[in-house]
Amino acid sequence: MRLLTWLFANAVAVAMASWLIPGIWFGGPTSGQAELEHKWLPVVLVGIILGVVTSFVKPVVKVLSIPFIILTLGLFLFVINALMLMLTGWIAGKGSIDFHVDGFWPALWGSLIITIVTSVIGNLTDDR
Repeated sequence: MRLLTWLFANAVAVAMASWLIPGIWFGGPTSGQAELEHKWLPVVLVGIILGVVTSFVKPVVKVLSIPFIILTLGLFLFVINALMLMLTGWIAGKGSIDFHVDGFWPALWGSLIITIVTSVIGNLTDDR
């Protein structure tokens, strides 16, 4: 059950970020039933990729950047989150998933939204 909650939270968070941030987007139809039919699978796949990246790559990057995290009083963690979202976009592109992150600033704002949404869903489901 925890895996399904994790997947649901990541998929909803990625969908929310792509809806709110102009530089984060999925290719394909932009409205109506066709959009839902075309984008549900890419959203789930990007949620899985993001989860794998944050589970395996992010801890290594955090350990290697401890001096920067301390020096910036933790603000460098926002940069790491943005880089993880950009890496997710790159991996998705290599896997022929039509997901795009257009630069650092959209990635930074998108990662902030993803963090907030996954936290809220995690708290609502009480699945920690």
